[in-house]
Amino acid sequence: MGDLLQRIREHLWDSAAITRYPQRLIAVARYLFVLLRDLLEGQLSMRAMSLVYTTLLSIVPLLALSFSVLKALGAHNSLEPVLLEFLRPLGPQAETLTANIIGFVENIRVGLLGSVGVALLMWAAISLIQKVEAAFNYIWRIERPRPLSQRLGEYFAVLTVGPVAIFLALGATASVLNSEIMSRIAAVEPLGLLIYMGTRLLPYVLIVGAFTFLYGFMPNTRVRWSAAAAGGLVAGLLWQSGSAAFASFVSSATNYNAIYSGFAILIFLLIWLHVGWLILLIGCQLAFYVQHPEHLKPQRTPALLSPRETEFLALTIMSLVGTRFIRGESGLTQEQLSLKLDAEPEHVARVVDVLVYHGLLAEAGHDRTQLIPGIDLDSIELSRLWRLVRAGLGGRPGLRLPAASQVSELLDQSELAFEAQTGSMSLRRWLTQANSKP
Repeated sequence: MGDLLQRIREHLWDSAAITRYPQRLIAVARYLFVLLRDLLEGQLSMRAMSLVYTTLLSIVPLLALSFSVLKALGAHNSLEPVLLEFLRPLGPQAETLTANIIGFVENIRVGLLGSVGVALLMWAAISLIQKVEAAFNYIWRIERPRPLSQRLGEYFAVLTVGPVAIFLALGATASVLNSEIMSRIAAVEPLGLLIYMGTRLLPYVLIVGAFTFLYGFMPNTRVRWSAAAAGGLVAGLLWQSGSAAFASFVSSATNYNAIYSGFAILIFLLIWLHVGWLILLIGCQLAFYVQHPEHLKPQRTPALLSPRETEFLALTIMSLVGTRFIRGESGLTQEQLSLKLDAEPEHVARVVDVLVYHGLLAEAGHDRTQLIPGIDLDSIELSRLWRLVRAGLGGRPGLRLPAASQVSELLDQSELAFEAQTGSMSLRRWLTQANSKP
């Protein structure tokens, strides 16, 4: 498999092949290749397995919270059809499993749990959303999650508003389809055929809409809705197609039922959860590549930055952020910095982490993604800025070795030479002089 992927990689990025085939065909082939490559690397599958485990722990608490919200609105009975539709690929036993889960949910008495029990219930429900966000952030090359306060607020909004939104969507759809006006329109052909086709396509529309919302909302970055919709469309089609294929597999897998007896449904549930989460992550991966086609490269992991490149990138970022701050312009996000510098997002993220760690940059804006100076530009000397960038997130290793003092002294001399050359020049003064040059 590795040799085959290598040959495909060389062919897709070969200049002769690019001129021989249509550009659209090459672009589609590259998308398919990078998705297959990322899938075979195993990271997506490993994160899908982690989500399966978290789902088993969180499904009852998550449904319990949703049940409580819908019960307050008098619509708790709408929860069972949604769960049944999700478990339908498990075949005839899906109804039994759905009834058992709903029975567990209805038997939960929140008032008898106490404060600790309610806290554990909330934590189990929130942990699933947190794992999904972490997986999406990995796909989008984002190493830092949202601040804790922002995450808790948004997670709580998903847990409370999400069930209401699903109920309203299903209720409004059912009301329109069952209305008298719609019945009269359906009696007229070919409108009746169109309405029938629309009802058959409705599950696809709902799942595509749900996936599109997740791809646009969950990553800790600004996602264009066109990219989220592209990922949602492909993932939705894969989901519905996978559901039909898996249902056919379950109905024909009589050997598993004979061998595992009552445990067969549990095994099928685990497999379907893994397949479902994998489809969700593949759609998110596609949304990332649609928004960032510059990452359609033969290799996913970029080469490590050299020390000189790290220092160059850090000083350039401080220059861009400082210049915009002096001009009174808004801060730049990591994504905008990556595009302006034509740098890999992973490299920008690691350098920004160092600058934020030392207080040289601060996060601002409504979603705390805009980067502004974290300290007065007049108080940041270029020599100190360079020292902090070179220090990174930790100190120098191996200080107990006999040669450590000699090596440390040699490095200090190079920093002293830079300090002697720049003197006490501040970052603001340096930027002002640089921007005033013709």
